[in-house]
Amino acid sequence: MRKSRWLWLIVPVLAIGAVWLTLYLLEPEYSYTPPIGKLENKPELRSSQHGPVRQFDVWGKSVKLHANSRQPSPSSLSPDDGAVEITPDMLELGRKTLYEQTFGNEIFLSDVLGIVSGPLTIKSISKAIAKLKGAGTSNLEVALEEDITVGGLSFKKGDIIKTGFDVAKGSYMPVGLTVKYQEGRVKVGVTCMACHATVNDETGRLVEGAPNADLNLGLVLALAPNSAAFFTHTDVDNLVQYVKDSSPLIPNSKGGKEALPDAQLLEKAVDDNLVKWAPGYFDTTVDLISDITQIPDMFTKGDYPYSWSGFAAIGPFKGLSSFTNNVHAQNTDSLSQMDVSDSFFGIDKEVYVGTILQNAANPKYRYDPKSGMKPSVFFDTLDPNPGTAGANEVIKIPNYPKVSAFAPNGLYVNTPGYKVGEQVNAMSAYQNVIRPPVPKQTPKPETLALGKEIFRKAQCITCHAGDAFNNHRILPVKEIGTEPARARAFFPTENDFGKSLFYPPDTPVPLPKDAKVVEVPSGDVEPDQLTLGLGHKNTGGGYKVKGLIGLRWSAPYLHDGGVAVGPELTQVGVSATLMKGISPDPYNSLKAMVDRNLRELVVKANREDQRLKDTSVTGQGHEYWVDETTGYTKEQQDALIQYLLNLKLK
Repeated sequence: MRKSRWLWLIVPVLAIGAVWLTLYLLEPEYSYTPPIGKLENKPELRSSQHGPVRQFDVWGKSVKLHANSRQPSPSSLSPDDGAVEITPDMLELGRKTLYEQTFGNEIFLSDVLGIVSGPLTIKSISKAIAKLKGAGTSNLEVALEEDITVGGLSFKKGDIIKTGFDVAKGSYMPVGLTVKYQEGRVKVGVTCMACHATVNDETGRLVEGAPNADLNLGLVLALAPNSAAFFTHTDVDNLVQYVKDSSPLIPNSKGGKEALPDAQLLEKAVDDNLVKWAPGYFDTTVDLISDITQIPDMFTKGDYPYSWSGFAAIGPFKGLSSFTNNVHAQNTDSLSQMDVSDSFFGIDKEVYVGTILQNAANPKYRYDPKSGMKPSVFFDTLDPNPGTAGANEVIKIPNYPKVSAFAPNGLYVNTPGYKVGEQVNAMSAYQNVIRPPVPKQTPKPETLALGKEIFRKAQCITCHAGDAFNNHRILPVKEIGTEPARARAFFPTENDFGKSLFYPPDTPVPLPKDAKVVEVPSGDVEPDQLTLGLGHKNTGGGYKVKGLIGLRWSAPYLHDGGVAVGPELTQVGVSATLMKGISPDPYNSLKAMVDRNLRELVVKANREDQRLKDTSVTGQGHEYWVDETTGYTKEQQDALIQYLLNLKLK
């Protein structure tokens, strides 16, 4: 009997221990990838590999091999020359990576920032999803787990916030979030599709490539206990002003001592700015200026150069891989700038790292100034990707810490075990096969014909030409007239600028010591255009001519996302739409793009909102009118808008 009793006690303990050990060793993770059949817009995944044509990307140039034509010379399609073949397996990898790959950002987001360590928790998110009972939503409403005041906003335990997380019909996981059990803790990471897919509330189906226009990133970040770790993406431009007499001194990189900013003062300043971010926006630059950018769409085919400023102009897929890389090489891990913090921001490396880690959510990653250890040395003992800046899975470009037009912070995301650029190139290839959903109803043919005529007559086609309605040019900010902050956002990179060096695409990762180095060609891009896209040489920067595919899914408009009008024409500006939980209406917002009087109301409303002023959102610029002031009738204006909303890739 005694033996039996002991067995009853020991067996459960052993079972629990076995489960814990299994979790600890295997580090399981989960993310949601929707079946193709549950998409609103199904991509064309069949490759020409199955037919008479094989397709390659060679540093941005598309090369096709036809079975009935002469083969090009082997050297023209050599990996040493940057050749990457687009195959069905590559497209599948791209899709899988977009939905599931965090590149390790759960370390920064969960352990350092603490994205689910405050009143927004995994438990509260799970409860909110369970309440849906499989119905799905485009804006998950979550009850907070504790009282909190951030940025002057007070919340009580149980208060409901709109996160903007999308949950597809039948799923029990937000799109673009991963949950991972690591180091004895449950951690959350973010993938690309948290921002670049949305649920169509009418059908419950997911729309790939459409921006998540209500993702409330500013508030979600502000609720984290160490949102100060994200200070470079806000308007905190001088850490010294947050230093107190009691602030701890730490060893800096020059052999002296320097004070860290007070953690609580800095946290408050960062939160004050984060809560001003409109839903659907994110500050994607690290220039110590609050210049939030509307989340872009992924209807990328032919829309080069990439980003609002066109800085991503060279490399595979005409710069798309450079732009795609920037998301995780820079934006999901502030520690990735640790080696360039002095030249970019004038902040000593040790002060920079110490500032980010002094209040880390996980005590394991929390830097103690009293230790006497340099913050970078402390982080080196924990770095899951030793030898590179930050915690994400990255490799350094050959001339690091130099940066380049190809890699503006000198790093490139890459999971060990994959070839150099393999995952990023796969994501680029997949993005280029995504198309917007076909509208259920289209205007009468005569309306579209009139709209096309007005498009030409009003000279829209001067810039918006070609297959994607984009002439692939970057225009000086003074010419386009848009709010200038984003145009010059990359100007600090000029301090550490070097050649665009990289590795052939067949190079394994981890990198071998004798890895071959190649220079990324830039001969097809005018040097002045590269300079303008990066805001170098005191140009003030510029803005790219945006392609017009998928406008039905990408309101609000313009480079700052400031042209927003709701379902009612009285709902003008971002403060009267997104900041009130009202989705901008594509038709009315496009009307504000071409109607002088309506745009004036939009700009006026934006300028009167201090939150938008502090985050550089105005809706000004691109003053090309198609209205009664320029001789067009309301019928002609309507036809133009209908035409724009129904454009297809040529």
